[in-house]
Amino acid sequence: MQTTDPPGRTPRRSDARSNRQRILAAARQKLRDDPDASLDSIALAAGLARRTLYGHFSSRQALVAELALEAAQALQQAFAATRVPGTDPLEAMARTALAAWAVGDQYRMLISLGRHHLGEETIRATLAPAREEAVAAIRRGQHEGVFADHVPAAVLAQALEALMLALAAENTASTWADPTGEAAATAFLVAAGVAPQIASRRVRAVLRERVVAVMRL
Repeated sequence: MQTTDPPGRTPRRSDARSNRQRILAAARQKLRDDPDASLDSIALAAGLARRTLYGHFSSRQALVAELALEAAQALQQAFAATRVPGTDPLEAMARTALAAWAVGDQYRMLISLGRHHLGEETIRATLAPAREEAVAAIRRGQHEGVFADHVPAAVLAQALEALMLALAAENTASTWADPTGEAAATAFLVAAGVAPQIASRRVRAVLRERVVAVMRL
């Protein structure tokens, strides 16, 4: 007996899934470069008709919301992967900085799209778990004398976030490149009040650990 989909639902054929992924990929590229890119330009970049785009996303807001959700999930997954019980504040922040660098494009897109389309309150709520974790690590480091305490932990966390976003933008737009994130993570720790030599040594230690882990796979 032939079955039918429930009313209001569209069969998820392979070509429909492929079109959706093409739209999202094109939108990531276009909106990363220009947060005000039109739906027409996104459809053109995806090689699809505008009506096909609207078949998947009923409005620009729906498309932007999907991309923001993707970016937030990527960021949260990256941060979750860095959590190691018992690590000291300096190592924890080095891991966090390197994780943020690994999803730098998604991170910048999340902030950019949020400010342009979703509203500051929405973006704050989306990033709240990651920001709270960063503030807690900084506060612990300030208490232990590892990080500078000339400003409150929440303020320092915001400043470090802005630094990471600026470095990610330069990494994309200029001739400067930092493939592993070593320079960016070191700058991140130095801005938090860590001596440059110590910051560099700790970041390199985390990166070496990653290489060893990959070699063991």
